[in-house]
Amino acid sequence: MKSNEPSNEERVWQVVALIPSGQVSTYGEIARMAGLERRARQVGGIMSRLPQGTSLPWHRVINASGRISLPVGSHGHTEQRRRLQEEGVVFINGCASLRRYRWHP
Repeated sequence: MKSNEPSNEERVWQVVALIPSGQVSTYGEIARMAGLERRARQVGGIMSRLPQGTSLPWHRVINASGRISLPVGSHGHTEQRRRLQEEGVVFINGCASLRRYRWHP
């Protein structure tokens, strides 16, 4: 019998879907809000398996240092940075200010 409880993936997706344009959250914050305390790496894994062309705002999730976790120069890194900059997020030395752009639900 299937449980009515959402899966870990669904809980992460639900939280990420709420991040407003021009704001960011960290993998650890997403984990905490999804009820997966101290499982930031699991959130990263879930995010890495999103289907191509997803409408989920995956680009609004960055690491705790305010940096994009994808390798610099990769297509994903370039796309994530471009999307965030289009939303008004400014990067200084590869870092977005969490003080300024962090989402506070």
